Amino acid sequence: MLFTSYSIKNLTLKNRIVMSPMCMYASEDKSGRVHDWHRVHYPSRATGQVGLIIVEATAVTAQGRISDQDLGIWSDDHIAGLKELTGLVHGQGSHIGIQLAHAGRKAQVDGPIVAPSAIAFDEKSRTPEALTLQQIQEEIDAFAAGARRAREAGFDVIEVHAAHGYLINEFLSPLSNKRDDAYGGDRDRRYQFLHDVVEAVKREWDGPLFVRVSAHDYHPEGLTPDDYVDYARRLKAQGVDLIDVSSGAVVPAVPPNIGPGYQVPFAHQLRNEAGIATGAVGLITEGRQAEDILQAGSADLIFLGRELLRDPYWPRTAAKQLDVKLEAPKPYLRGW
Repeated sequence: MLFTSYSIKNLTLKNRIVMSPMCMYASEDKSGRVHDWHRVHYPSRATGQVGLIIVEATAVTAQGRISDQDLGIWSDDHIAGLKELTGLVHGQGSHIGIQLAHAGRKAQVDGPIVAPSAIAFDEKSRTPEALTLQQIQEEIDAFAAGARRAREAGFDVIEVHAAHGYLINEFLSPLSNKRDDAYGGDRDRRYQFLHDVVEAVKREWDGPLFVRVSAHDYHPEGLTPDDYVDYARRLKAQGVDLIDVSSGAVVPAVPPNIGPGYQVPFAHQLRNEAGIATGAVGLITEGRQAEDILQAGSADLIFLGRELLRDPYWPRTAAKQLDVKLEAPKPYLRGW
């Protein structure tokens, strides 16, 4: 199954291998623009036959960057570089997505940082300012503007980053959201910000739409996969096509059993109980392991992170393990 095609809306991926969004911190002049590193890094994975490459967390506001070396999509000035990047990847026969992100209280930039509530991530972190209702609307509008720029830059997929303790995840979790208005309190109101972001993105985007979630807070008072089944059902009803299922990082808690495929059961539960396509991620390193996840019905796509940093040609490695003949780029045929 790993090397079979997969269709989402108007898009057909040539295989089920996805490069997970991973921050490169390579916009060295702090402009948020694409640099030579990005022009080499992403297309090389396309040459390696990855079906879908998702560009790292890309900030919808300058203050929403994880660091001041993150890629940005908060200005029309960013479109040209991102368009160049999509062209380079398309030219190597792969599809490309982008993860729209806001770091919230985990932003490490100069100036004020914001969050649902004025609660620091940990004792070493700055205390954020609690967003006003007007500011919340401005952040929602920033995601919509980012989606419009992604469309103009030629991306095939948008992923909304609602995981890893960043802004949207902060709204979802009771550990970081202590509001008592329309955006905080019970589970319905904590979901409202993500709901509004998805609706805003959809006004600018009609292509495949993914959402990355952290399906477990690893804290006795936090969210569990059962909570995320409910959220996944809501996202499906809103028209989201796939949930990219990660976990943790809304508070500094360590998952108890980190090992190969440790997050796959969360993808399996959301897929089978919410009836929505999922992507599995987390210490997936071998072709047979990826194939078994798909065969078991735990996920529809395999998201690889660090393994694709170690091996840009991992699809070739996996194909050998699975005894699959993988088409090589024409210039590489004599060495394939």
